[in-house]
Amino acid sequence: MGFGKSSDFAIVESEEMFLSADLVEMEKLEKEAEESRPPLKIVWRNIFTFSSAHIAALIGLYQFFFVAKWQTVFFAIFLHFAGAMGVTAGAHRLWSHRSFKATLPARIILCIMCTLAHQNDVIEWARDHRCHHKWTDTEADPHNSRRGFFYSHVGWLLTRKSEKLKEMGAKIDISDLWNDPVLAFQRRHYLPLATLVCFILPTFIPTYFWGETPLVAFYVAGVFRYIFTLNSTFLINSAAHMFGYKPYDSSITPVESVWTNIQAAGEGGHNFHHTFPQDYRASEFGYMTNWTRAMLDGMAYLGMVYDRKTVSIDVINRQKANRGDPDHAHHHRH
Repeated sequence: MGFGKSSDFAIVESEEMFLSADLVEMEKLEKEAEESRPPLKIVWRNIFTFSSAHIAALIGLYQFFFVAKWQTVFFAIFLHFAGAMGVTAGAHRLWSHRSFKATLPARIILCIMCTLAHQNDVIEWARDHRCHHKWTDTEADPHNSRRGFFYSHVGWLLTRKSEKLKEMGAKIDISDLWNDPVLAFQRRHYLPLATLVCFILPTFIPTYFWGETPLVAFYVAGVFRYIFTLNSTFLINSAAHMFGYKPYDSSITPVESVWTNIQAAGEGGHNFHHTFPQDYRASEFGYMTNWTRAMLDGMAYLGMVYDRKTVSIDVINRQKANRGDPDHAHHHRH
């Protein structure tokens, strides 16, 4: 089960799960949408910003392979994993799902790592994610995969939020997020913090410490790394709702995928995660691909995180037998 003692874990029953899907409301929302799915309103400024950033990332991609010093290449890879795990361990498993508790130093570290990924402040990120779990793939889900791969991947950030999404989002309780002084500070100072942590420091460090060209440092460790991390996260919203198998609940859209699990540091067991949303492991995969779980267990060993919530193997196997795709219903092993 990891590095910590068994007493560090809190076993929760699946019906007690925080952020379990609201199936009644989801059915109602889908019926409304079948009658009339509201048209999307494009935000041209966002299209210009995202397009420019992706073009700049292509320059960084070329420099990553053919121009940058080896130290810059490894630095960019390190920053990618730090930012990605800031999102997976921090914004996702800690703050969105409350799947474990963390000390103040741990919350500060995770918040800095989230800021490095620059995917909006954590309060905004977690509110959108809570909507995604409560009303998955309906008009109240910010990245509804029923609108297609492109929309769930990035299109949702290029359009205005629908009135239904605003209405339902206002019902989500995020008081616990506002009450965390670390998150309140991050939100208050988000833009200067994100600019500093995501772009200025990744440009300055390679330039100052090993003599990298400032432009190469900016494009490789700044822009390319940022866009790569962004798309790694986006694939969980798109691919992990479309391409894979469903061993835990065949009636929902999220799927299992080993390759998305690898590229998103342990988030690809998406059918498991939507079935058991408060399990801190977020997938059935072990340490070999679930690097976020390995990091959290290491932090637990150091006393930085505690009260990691898990679902018992009996409950998991019962769920697989009752609701899972029978072709993938072998017994769960951890």
